[in-house]
Amino acid sequence: MSVYKRVRDLREDHDKTQKDIAEYLHMQLTVYQRYERGERELPLWAAIMLADYYNVTLDYLVGRNNK
Repeated sequence: MSVYKRVRDLREDHDKTQKDIAEYLHMQLTVYQRYERGERELPLWAAIMLADYYNVTLDYLVGRNNK
């Protein structure tokens, strides 16, 4: 599973919109959308913030662990 699919799945599982998460990350919606589509590489600082937000490990977020 790609990191981008996992990021999208986590967002959808938490009933959040792309706009909600873009605001949480303090970025424009279009930038966040590019991360979810895999058009831009997700920066480490954003991955850390998302892992904290969803209460998952970075390994889970990037697909290295399924727990």
